[in-house]
Amino acid sequence: RGIRVGYTPDVLTDATAELSVALLLSVCRRLPEAAEQVKSGGWTTWKPLWMCGYGLSDSTVGIIGLGRIGQAVARRLKPFGVRKFLYTGSGPKPESAAEFGAEFVPLTRLAEESDFVVVTCALTPATQGMCNKDFFSRMKKTSVFVNTSRGAVVNQEDLYDALANGQIAAAGLDVTTPEPLPTDHPLLSLKNCVILPHIGSATYATRSTMAVLAANNLLAGLRGEPMPHELKL
Repeated sequence: RGIRVGYTPDVLTDATAELSVALLLSVCRRLPEAAEQVKSGGWTTWKPLWMCGYGLSDSTVGIIGLGRIGQAVARRLKPFGVRKFLYTGSGPKPESAAEFGAEFVPLTRLAEESDFVVVTCALTPATQGMCNKDFFSRMKKTSVFVNTSRGAVVNQEDLYDALANGQIAAAGLDVTTPEPLPTDHPLLSLKNCVILPHIGSATYATRSTMAVLAANNLLAGLRGEPMPHELKL
């Protein structure tokens, strides 16, 4: 119908990468669970293994989708002492991967070898439901899974089973299916699953930049001029 479409690319990369790292650390070090113990009186005397989690130092991190956000996540995780980065996607990206010494591997190998799996890929027919029962069954029992891409990349029923049965250690999600997630959803009953309300881009600076870009797109469109960021249909 000749409707022009403007969008706001490249503005949420850093904010989403920061949130991905924050979510990963919260999950692997059990921060929400630990904070709840303080409030509920569960914090008593020191115990050697109480509230122990998993650290990033000397670990292997697998990134599904080494695009802008995936690279930004790896860039932030590298100083934590990650020993090895693996990645998978539609094809190798040697130039991008060189910065982290990341190795391109099949999805199955990434699942088997990673201590932490971070999903930052686009949702496509090829990626829909790719993190499923088979994927989780290949992961280590001590592995942590984080998804900040799109909810539909994950089969949530399979993820629930993997978490409830101890197939994987923990998971952190900023995206779900549907959104908002119903408050009675089984995943919300698990202590080893942290779910956020899709706040990957929720910094004041990022949202302000988005608003300005959207407004400039709209004004240019009304004037019949090329939009600063126009989707070519």
